[in-house]
Amino acid sequence: MKNVLEWLEATAKRVPDKPAVCDVESTLTYAQLEAEARRIGTWLASRVQPHVPVALYMEKSTECLALMLGATYARCPYSVIDVRQPANRVASILDTLQPGIVLTDARNAEHAAEMFTETPYEPVLASSIDAVADDGAIARLRAEALDTDPLYVNFTSGSTGTPKGVCVAHRSVIDFIGCFTDTFGFTQDDEIANQAPFDFDVSVKDLYSGMRVGATVHLIPREYFSQPALLMDYLVERRVTVCTWAVSAMCFVSIMGGFEYKVPETISKVLFSGEVMPPKQLAKWKKYLPHAMYVNLYGPTEVTCNCTYHIVDRDYAKDETIPAGRAFDNERVFLLDEDDREVTEAGEQGEVCVCGTCLALGYYNAPERTAKAFMQNPLNTRTIEMMYRTGDIATWTEEGELMYVGRKDHQIKHLGQRIELGEIETAAQALDGITRACCVYNARKKRILMFYTGSIGSDELLEGMRAVVPQYMVPSKVFQLDEMPMTKNGKVDRNALAQMKGAN
Repeated sequence: MKNVLEWLEATAKRVPDKPAVCDVESTLTYAQLEAEARRIGTWLASRVQPHVPVALYMEKSTECLALMLGATYARCPYSVIDVRQPANRVASILDTLQPGIVLTDARNAEHAAEMFTETPYEPVLASSIDAVADDGAIARLRAEALDTDPLYVNFTSGSTGTPKGVCVAHRSVIDFIGCFTDTFGFTQDDEIANQAPFDFDVSVKDLYSGMRVGATVHLIPREYFSQPALLMDYLVERRVTVCTWAVSAMCFVSIMGGFEYKVPETISKVLFSGEVMPPKQLAKWKKYLPHAMYVNLYGPTEVTCNCTYHIVDRDYAKDETIPAGRAFDNERVFLLDEDDREVTEAGEQGEVCVCGTCLALGYYNAPERTAKAFMQNPLNTRTIEMMYRTGDIATWTEEGELMYVGRKDHQIKHLGQRIELGEIETAAQALDGITRACCVYNARKKRILMFYTGSIGSDELLEGMRAVVPQYMVPSKVFQLDEMPMTKNGKVDRNALAQMKGAN
């Protein structure tokens, strides 16, 4: 197998009339999804060269998935762009991506026209695509396909202020999803509740797991995760069996009293990732869904979704950390110290490094960034073996499981999103009236704190930040200082900032 479309085609042949994907407005069966993707792929192939990205400026929907797979039929990587981002960030993404075309839907067309005014791109309305599938043309493209062809580009926060596009190949998704669905027993009887947006790699697990086994994927509207009654009604009505969600989404349900309103008793698998799961919140899920399987997943976008897992087999105290677990099949996860020596002793810290087919192709259109993170495994001096340095610090337990400790640098996980604090600082320092800005993260309270020097007040600063970064990157609290504390090396003393009154 060398192309994810083989899953779509096999499943469409086996269960053509089974719903593949549903949103609140529409449903596509597997046969309909394949037919629509082929039609779109034919149209795209006549306009965009293979390997040139197709950008999708829209929120998740059945239409969006058909467009993603249409791009795949055209041998083009797709990249879904978050419509809630500020214009300058979208422009930065487009500058890196340089797509062959930008597609949008009717709901976002007017907004897209405004957002793309200062770019060389004119969004095309997806509903205007007028084409008939050309199976011969598609077959010729497929004959040239390799499993190393890029499948998608997902953008994450970048420390220089420029988002990074993680480019993932077919073979990496094929390798991971095959193992993922087998390990946790996914079947065509599953009803998968998709929480993540399509620009976030958690959705890769939902969409391609469903496609591989023939399950139905239900696309939960973003706004339901601020309305617990609507969310719980949805889970019950759709008879959901699988939730592969961000920790923040799970905490929303438990904190906002979702289970006290209604219990979706059909749920049998709960897989979570993105942040450290508070045992207190997991305990609430286990109280109401005691027979479900709970799995802690760990791994950055660069290793295709996840590299380790831990099936929760006991109750955890409030002050305990749930292990990140053991490596998935065909992935090697190990720790290196500062001298690139392997750390094997339990309790000793090292940087998490990963090898295997799971590794992304690198950062799109960014060879220097790629070379800094993807490199030769220093433990292998005989053959070429690429390794990804995660920047995460972890230890091994006595049982041989990975235990996450924290970030090596200042990259954080907040509200299920990976964020470089440097990107927030860069955005703040670009505002008029700001001379210096520095962020620290209070992991206990899950707050981004910004310290700054300048002439504008905190309200004006926050207003300016909301215009240039996504909402999840806007600081929770800001502190205006007369001067920044500095270390003896001339760097901002982040530890001193974290100890300031009000910061903790």
